[in-house]
Amino acid sequence: MSEPPRPPGEGIPGSNDPYSTPPQYDSTPPTSGAGGYPPPTSGAGAYPPGAGAYPPPTSGAGAYPPPTSGAGAYPPPGGDPNAYPPAGGGYGAPPGGGYQQPYGQPGYPGGAAKGNFVGDEKTWVLLSHAGGIIFGFLAPLVVMLAKGNESQTIRAHAVEALNFQITWGVAMLVAVILSICSLGILSFLPFIVWIVVLVFGILATIKVNDGEWYTYPVTYRIVK
Repeated sequence: MSEPPRPPGEGIPGSNDPYSTPPQYDSTPPTSGAGGYPPPTSGAGAYPPGAGAYPPPTSGAGAYPPPTSGAGAYPPPGGDPNAYPPAGGGYGAPPGGGYQQPYGQPGYPGGAAKGNFVGDEKTWVLLSHAGGIIFGFLAPLVVMLAKGNESQTIRAHAVEALNFQITWGVAMLVAVILSICSLGILSFLPFIVWIVVLVFGILATIKVNDGEWYTYPVTYRIVK
């Protein structure tokens, strides 16, 4: 009997028969060589390596372990962890709670504690302020010349009182001239100037007696 016709796909493997079964390929693709898959992106052998895969630098900024000498050394020289400068390049407050304002210096009103006088400083300081009420600029001038080189506190108070008395001494002179030129019409001006000197002189004396600094208002400071 003759062989019946073969349907497509049932040929003999390896034959040149167009109806033969096609060759079977391996279902697992190669991992190397031509046609291989790319390497994994995570885990062992990943490329590029993940965070932390590279070893840290051993020198320069961010080196690990940190250098033990030179700039940026840790621990700091002497073993004191506070030896590093503060953040931002600034400096902390000086020891003792900050800078202290000098007592009795011009430009530092109220910078003195009460009763901060040494020896007979208080007597001379009171004389420079209270004496100006009666003797004008002569009282603080004598105090400054007599004790100014011995005590900065006395000199500061005497200079402040002297500038006040000079300013209002000139004002008194002008008031007297205007009173004379006006034939007595402005005769009240010298009295007003004297009231101003009296009031501020008393206020200064009270403040100084309490150990406080007093700055005269409306004063042209000629003497430094």
